[in-house]
Amino acid sequence: MVENPKLNDYFLAHQAKSSDGHVKSFRFNAGGSTLSVEVNKRVHIVAMASSSQTLFAPLRTLKRTSPIPLPSRSPSSWIPVTNRSILSSAPPNHSISAIGATHCSKRFSCLKTKASTSANMATEKKKVQVFDSEEALSVSLAKYTADLSEKFIKQKGSFTVVVSGGSLIKSLRKLVEAPYIDSIDWAKWHMFWVDERVVPKDHPDSNYLLAFDGFLSKVPIPPGNVYAINDALSAEGAAEDYETCIKHLVHNGIIATSETTGIPKFDVMLLGMGPDGHVASLFPGHPLLEEKNKWVTFIKESPKPPPERITFTFPVINASANIALVVAGAGKAHPVHVSLGNGQHSEVLPVQMVSPEGDLTWFLDKDAASKL
Repeated sequence: MVENPKLNDYFLAHQAKSSDGHVKSFRFNAGGSTLSVEVNKRVHIVAMASSSQTLFAPLRTLKRTSPIPLPSRSPSSWIPVTNRSILSSAPPNHSISAIGATHCSKRFSCLKTKASTSANMATEKKKVQVFDSEEALSVSLAKYTADLSEKFIKQKGSFTVVVSGGSLIKSLRKLVEAPYIDSIDWAKWHMFWVDERVVPKDHPDSNYLLAFDGFLSKVPIPPGNVYAINDALSAEGAAEDYETCIKHLVHNGIIATSETTGIPKFDVMLLGMGPDGHVASLFPGHPLLEEKNKWVTFIKESPKPPPERITFTFPVINASANIALVVAGAGKAHPVHVSLGNGQHSEVLPVQMVSPEGDLTWFLDKDAASKL
């Protein structure tokens, strides 16, 4: 982190061109700050928001009195732009456990469901846990996440976490309480979004704002380790920019890669699921379900508002070392039934396409599992 960066500390991270090919803006980075330049207009230095500050630091407009030098560095020294506000069929093998609110660490076999007959076919890569309440689910999810954090930080000195929006952030609330708030090495966390709505970061639809209010503002993750999209760009531009950021983090060793595909391999993805079975911004029947080449792509006609979003693709999702699918509520019982039981649907649901190289764990409350 560069403290109180001077102009010479910044280096070129992104430039945008107009339709006629002329450069219209630049973005530079120095540690935790971003310098945005709009050609022939004005210059803003924007300090990144930290978890202990307000969502956005104030903008300081600099009077342009002389030409501003445009420093450059080699791609190998690129530092990612972060906090850029200023920046198949049902799986054959799975195990189910029912966990009560007052005995979260103990597994029981008392829940009688059709899926429970598969308990003897459990594999290390796929587990299904059913909880008496969403409260019990969130307690177990916190331990699951904290245990993975400790494991990966010991192994490689960092922990890469991908989150979704929706109710998932609420289910992470136990992480900001004792004992985890004090025991987790938050400085080693690197946080990403599996999808994001292309709206300003203070917009009610922003996944960043949701995560900031419910999680990021309560934990000491360094601002430079929080990788939000550049919402000043178009949906297509934001997707390309986010993929570029990830490529550099792979190059710098922050994000691991799959040994088989070379695709980014995040330590854990904490994902929710919609009532229609969508995950990330990958919706039933949409062509993006078949995207194989891009790591991050965009959608402009989302069936769920807002229409413009960016999203990880399935190759990246399924390269993960661990995925937690966190599903609560009776409104999501049907896609759970299709994915884990013998429920029928006219087409393969996106959630059924979640099949990581590593371990997949379903966290269900009893309402979401009511049809199993």
